[in-house]
Amino acid sequence: MAEMARKITAALEVAGPERPELRKAIEEIVDSGFVGVSLRVHDERGEWAGSAGTAELGGTAKPPINGHVRIGSNTKTFTATLVLQLVAEGELALDGPVADYLPEFGLDERITVRMLLQHTSGVFNFTGEVCEDGTIAQGIPIPYGSTGAEWVANRFTTHHPQELVRLAVAKPARFEPGTGWSYSNTNYVLARLLIEKVTGHSFAEEMRQRIVKPLGLSGTVVPGASPEIPEPHAHAYYRYEEAGEQKTIDITRHNPSWISTGGDMISTTQDLHTFIAALMSGRLLPPELLAEMCTPHPTGIPGMDYGLGVFVLTTDDGGTVIAHNGATVGHAALMYSTPDGSKTLTAALNCVDDAALAIASAFRNAQQRLVDEVFRSGRPDPAQAAD
Repeated sequence: MAEMARKITAALEVAGPERPELRKAIEEIVDSGFVGVSLRVHDERGEWAGSAGTAELGGTAKPPINGHVRIGSNTKTFTATLVLQLVAEGELALDGPVADYLPEFGLDERITVRMLLQHTSGVFNFTGEVCEDGTIAQGIPIPYGSTGAEWVANRFTTHHPQELVRLAVAKPARFEPGTGWSYSNTNYVLARLLIEKVTGHSFAEEMRQRIVKPLGLSGTVVPGASPEIPEPHAHAYYRYEEAGEQKTIDITRHNPSWISTGGDMISTTQDLHTFIAALMSGRLLPPELLAEMCTPHPTGIPGMDYGLGVFVLTTDDGGTVIAHNGATVGHAALMYSTPDGSKTLTAALNCVDDAALAIASAFRNAQQRLVDEVFRSGRPDPAQAAD
């Protein structure tokens, strides 16, 4: 019976050879607490894509193999690429003061464009900060760190980028510019405003013209304040407490302007593969700026440094993987590549999220499991090992 259930909930690969180890990995990720997962791998053995679990709670249909997903902080890699293209064109100076371009926010004049992309500006994170004593410095209402009821009640509210930045700069800085590292969504909202200021066009238009159209990313959307997500897609859920009662609701539709370019974009596993492979193979940036993007800066997290809009990971066997992941209220997306773009892993996950981030441990384990499985070095090919 259990084996029959496995066959029902796991999707057959759409291309490439049989990959039982990948199928097993996504099944075990579902077992760890996710509603569903879709995985796509491009490597020396070809392309493999499959899914496990379900697209909806209580349903039987599997997640679409190339469905749309809110990609969260993978948006930062797209945004950093746009900024670096403008640097290449001489429209922005990578080490120039951000205040020269955006004087209206009263930013510390030592904060540079590089510091925004690298998370070394010290600017307060408008979605909240964890202080050294473990307390939370609150920003705007978000789905995490509270009962969640306030965010649910306001989930269709529109937040303007300037509003988010002004909230952040009114708070004390985390540290003096360039003296530390702290992940801040504010950095990337400022990056969006930089793009709009120097081009005279909306962020969405620049994304379409510079990345989406040239790469043919047919499933990639900059939603702005629209709560809609194109079909097909797996559903996202949120569990929260209201008046002492636990509730679980479908949160697939919500206004993503609360996170803005900190993580608002929508894409597919195919488009994420196309984007990261093109980026790492040099199709979107000149070599010197791609090298800058992938130059690691210490974060204090073992094996996980940060470049300009990407994490630079060191695997257990000493390899390097360029990556970004993102999660936003019941949806999550993974994006990994070798530095030359020849091997990629992209994935979409849907789950029941909550204010306490109860899924966080399973999410970290899922990331590690897939990275180990796909980017291993020196381990035998499973097909060969079976001979």
